[in-house]
Amino acid sequence: MTAMLQIKDLSVRFGQGHDAVDAVRRVSFEIERGETLALVGESGSGKSVTALSVLQLLPYPNASHPSGSVRFHDQELMNASPATLESIRGARISMIFQEPMTSLNPLHRVERQIGETLILHTGLSPERARARSVELLDLVGIQDPKSRLRNYPHELSGGQRQRVMIAMALANDPELLIADEPTTALDVTIQAQILELLKDLQRQMSMGLLLITHDLGVVRHVADRVCVMTQGQIVESGPTVGIFETPSHPYTRHLLAAEPSGDPPVSRANATPIMEVENLKVWFPIQRGVLRRTVSHMKAVDGVSFRVREGETLGVVGESGSGKTTLGMALLRLQSSQGSIRYRGKPIHGWTWKQTRSLRRELQVVFQDPFGSLSPRLSVGRIIEEGLRIHELGDTAERERRVCQALEEVGLDPTSRHRYPHEFSGGQRQRIAIARAMVLEPRFVVLDEPTSALDRSVQAQIVDLLRDLQQRHALTYLFISHDLRVVRALSHEVAVMRRGVIVEQGPAERIFSQPAEPYTRALLAAALDISTTSDSTHTD
Repeated sequence: MTAMLQIKDLSVRFGQGHDAVDAVRRVSFEIERGETLALVGESGSGKSVTALSVLQLLPYPNASHPSGSVRFHDQELMNASPATLESIRGARISMIFQEPMTSLNPLHRVERQIGETLILHTGLSPERARARSVELLDLVGIQDPKSRLRNYPHELSGGQRQRVMIAMALANDPELLIADEPTTALDVTIQAQILELLKDLQRQMSMGLLLITHDLGVVRHVADRVCVMTQGQIVESGPTVGIFETPSHPYTRHLLAAEPSGDPPVSRANATPIMEVENLKVWFPIQRGVLRRTVSHMKAVDGVSFRVREGETLGVVGESGSGKTTLGMALLRLQSSQGSIRYRGKPIHGWTWKQTRSLRRELQVVFQDPFGSLSPRLSVGRIIEEGLRIHELGDTAERERRVCQALEEVGLDPTSRHRYPHEFSGGQRQRIAIARAMVLEPRFVVLDEPTSALDRSVQAQIVDLLRDLQQRHALTYLFISHDLRVVRALSHEVAVMRRGVIVEQGPAERIFSQPAEPYTRALLAAALDISTTSDSTHTD
């Protein structure tokens, strides 16, 4: 019996002549109907480039295929006609992209983006397409799917945007689903739901799944077979159980051993609170009718109180849409709110934009998606220097010295400051984002999912970097994450959020060892269910 997808001797080259780079080198594998094959490897190993080659979607004009064949049901897709590819893309083969904020059209509502693929491939009427869109959003776990159809991508959380991408990919019941980091932006409970959903759909539709991920816990949970990639080559492949229990290649053993670990820096016993919050509320009005009357409120943050001591980290965990990021933006005065916010003893909740500007050096943020938050038009040096320019710190020579120092501090070569963000890997871009914040010598930093898009070994490096910077500069962090292993490695205190309120709060060790609330226990159980890799893996 012929496999549904057959890839043989696939190579991908960028550039020509002496500048040519072989990103993928003679990769071969097959996927049977109803089977899940996982491609794993660190950032830059060639996983996504291999997946994009299946549908001939490489976005680079200088990309070429020196060798290889991609056959889907014995139909050759390499160099296939545009008409052939259009009939397959989104219908028989669908793809979930890694970065939903850059993959979704910011100018179109959710309804149009899901409906477009339905109308294009099935000819459904707008009414039928709308009904099917509601079904799909409900299927992937979005609450109140009818109202979400009216939202634009920027009005959704990271996890909600990822679920919209999954709904679009599943719209036409594809035979093969290519999932490029499909659960990266999702919290552990939703990860478990989405993984179960994909497995159920596979059973119902005999759908094949090509899964690209850096999360080895996810791989162990869903994959039938694994291909391990590094430097554009598959160095080991085989059944999932065999790969995890008896890995033969040193690189595979390195991946399995990589895990954020350790403890946060020891805090000072006499440390004073640097950020104190009392009864903080962020309510968004829900408007209806022609006159746009406010009929209710969406309570993103509802009566939250806590304090963070200088030099410590407060980890904020919870499901997508629980209010974590909104809370962080309110503390930075980037989101209007009600309630008391005291920074270093000063009440700042009533400050105007002009008054708050004097605090911008001390209050910084590292965003979840560095590719979206770093300007593609500016060099790395200019991006990091921008804050120094705005605050008029130093002359040209002094600013350049501080930029180089910031890059060295986050482990990047200062000579790379003349390059642009797209020339760096995901982990390197996140280091650039950290350098942009640190160059201003802040005292309080909001870290919004800074490791979620990174593979495990790079996550461990970023965690070590953040701990080192905290110890060296007495930094205070508000660390927002759905990855409980990373939270445990960084946080002194943990606050668990659900539907805009903190349901449990306390020392990290107590929260992880003796959670009091059922919701906290459910989060920990879901994380343990998916991320059992390091606990049950044997490495040499």
